[in-house]
Amino acid sequence: MRELHCHTFHEVDNSRVKVPEYLDFAWLEGIVNAVTHREYAMSGNFIKVSMYDDRLEIESPGRLPNLVTLQNIKETRYSRNPRISRVMTEFGWVRELNEGVNRIYNDMAEFFLDAPVYSEPGESLRLVLKNNIVMRRMRQELYAVNNVGISMWKQLDDIEQAIMAYILNRGTAGRAQLAAYVGKSDNTVRTRLNALMDKNLIKANGGTYDPNRTYEAGALLTD
Repeated sequence: MRELHCHTFHEVDNSRVKVPEYLDFAWLEGIVNAVTHREYAMSGNFIKVSMYDDRLEIESPGRLPNLVTLQNIKETRYSRNPRISRVMTEFGWVRELNEGVNRIYNDMAEFFLDAPVYSEPGESLRLVLKNNIVMRRMRQELYAVNNVGISMWKQLDDIEQAIMAYILNRGTAGRAQLAAYVGKSDNTVRTRLNALMDKNLIKANGGTYDPNRTYEAGALLTD
C-alpha cells in the first residue's frame, strides 16, 4: 500500500504531462459519499482510504442505510445524515442524493475501466475502484523511454528496461524491491544494476554492502 496519489506523469514533446490513474470524479465522489453517509454512531471507527498498485479502496463505518442495497445502489436515494448531506450540497460537493454513485459507474465505463465494486465487509461499506494496470504500465514504459532515449532503450534487455521503468517512475528503489518487481534473483538484478550504472543511467546511494542501498536516475538522465 502507498499514500494516496492519483496521478502519474509521462513526457510528451518534452513536456511533463499529468495522467490520472483514477478518474478524479470517481475517487473524490467516493470519499465525499463516505463522509456524508457513514454511520457516525460507530464512534472510534474511521473512514479508510487505501491505494494499491491495481485498486483504490474507500471504506466507511456502517452498512448501507435503510432501503439501499448493493443491487439497487445506483437508483435508490436515501441519506443517513440528511443535515450533513444538505451542507455538502450547499457547498457544491454533493448534487443530489445518490446521483454521484450513478456517475461513478458511467464515468468508469466511458473510460473503459472496470465497474466500481461495492461490498459490505463486517459492519462497513467498501468501494473498490480498479486501476487499468495494463495502460498504467504502458504509460510508465513510455515515460522511461522518453527519458532514456529510444536508441539507448533498444540497447537494454527486458530486465534492464523493467528496472529503468521502475526507478524512473518511483524515484528510488532498493535491490529487494526491484527483484520482486521483475521476478528475478538478487544476483540477476545486481548484474543488471551494475550494467546500468556502467552506462550512467542509474547511480547508487550507499556503499556496496549497505543493506539499505538504493538506486536512482544517473548523471546521463539528470544533467
